[in-house]
Amino acid sequence: MYAVTLLCDPANPKLDVALVDSLRNAWGGGDAQWLAVDEAAEFLVKTAPDNGPEVWKACQDQGVDLVIQPFENRRKKMLIADMDSTMIQQECIDELAAEAGVGARVAQITARAMNGELDFEEAIDARVGLLADLPETVIDHVLQTRITYMPGGAVLLSTMRAAGCYAALVSGGFTAFTAKVAAELGFNENRANTLEIVDGKLTGKVVRPILGQNAKLQALDEITSDMDITRDDAIAVGDGMNDLLMLSNAGTGVALHGKPALQAECDVRINFGDLTALLYLQGYAKSDFVTA
Repeated sequence: MYAVTLLCDPANPKLDVALVDSLRNAWGGGDAQWLAVDEAAEFLVKTAPDNGPEVWKACQDQGVDLVIQPFENRRKKMLIADMDSTMIQQECIDELAAEAGVGARVAQITARAMNGELDFEEAIDARVGLLADLPETVIDHVLQTRITYMPGGAVLLSTMRAAGCYAALVSGGFTAFTAKVAAELGFNENRANTLEIVDGKLTGKVVRPILGQNAKLQALDEITSDMDITRDDAIAVGDGMNDLLMLSNAGTGVALHGKPALQAECDVRINFGDLTALLYLQGYAKSDFVTA
């Protein structure tokens, strides 16, 4: 069996009953279940429809995300998430760069790296090098004034943690940011890179080893092994090519407002929903949500 989920932007709920019913009828699905009025619905089909990709494109034109996935084991025991442009709305290194007056140069490198055009390690070295001599205090300033959370993140964490799930924040960003984000949202652990600081200033270097795409996959494997579960028991979310191995090896890998290169490699793409989409994909109804 396969679960067909349709959802839209919860800030502008406009999922049409007619769209849900027409797809259910065309694909011979079971009764539609509305997970949230005007926002998210699902139904089951016996086989994945052959025209799924074409229908996905048509739904995108209507501001609707369509996901078709195996029904078995879709409710996960673990969440593993990227941070920048996933759990927070910014790229932390870009915000530090803005404070250093090199924002445009660093943002350009970030965009190319997240779209898979540059080697991640080379890109992070180049960007951090431009931050040399920034005072350490700029990190707290950026956290307080520039960082905002992605909508739905707190509810996602609260709901999955209430269901007994483990949550890991694994980022190519920096521990100075992941520590606060993880604590605020309720992650069990966080892993990221460490900015080298000497005499109260950033040196422009990253402490080795650098956490990149392979390290994110390693985190998935280490944590699932420690929990005595499998990769299939995890749901992963990210937005850039640095997340590809993590997403493609987790049971469900979600490209959330993903860069074009990542979307081309992922089956599950959320372009209109927020982080609560990960709950709908697992079959949670809005009435099941746990507020932070």
